Amino acid sequence: MNPEDEASPSAAAGRLGAAGLIPFVGLAAALWLAPPGDWPLASMALLGYGAIISSFLGAIHWGVVMREGLAQPAPSLIWGVTPSLLGWVALLLGHAPGLLLIAALLWACFAADRALYPRHQLRAWLPLRFWLTVVASGSCLAGAAALQR
Repeated sequence: MNPEDEASPSAAAGRLGAAGLIPFVGLAAALWLAPPGDWPLASMALLGYGAIISSFLGAIHWGVVMREGLAQPAPSLIWGVTPSLLGWVALLLGHAPGLLLIAALLWACFAADRALYPRHQLRAWLPLRFWLTVVASGSCLAGAAALQR
C-alpha cells in the first residue's frame, strides 16, 4: 500500500481533537486550583467527560467495521461496546478510582486503535490519537492525584 492511500486527519480534525482536550485540561487544573468545595463538581465533570470520550472511541470501531458488510469481525464489535461499559463502571467507582480507570481505558482504546487503524488504511491518524491520549489520560491522572491531597 502506498502512503498516499492512507486517510490522514485534516487540519480541522486536529483542531477539533485539540479542542476536545480543553475540558480534560481545564477540569484537571480546576481540581488543583479551585477551593475544595468545588472539587466534587470538577471531578465528576472530568470523570463524566472521560467516560463519554471513551465511549466515542469505542464507537469508532463500529463505524469502521460497518463498512465491511456482513463480514463484520466480532472482536471489533465487542471492543466497540467495551469502552462504554467500562466508562459506566468508572462512573460507579467514583471520583479518584474512576479517573484512574478512565486513564487506563484511554490507553486501552489507543492500543485497540493501533491494531484496527492499519487494517483500514487509517495508520496516519495514530500520531494524533497518541498525543490526544497522552494529554487526556494525563489530565485524568492529574485529577485523581489532586483528589488524593
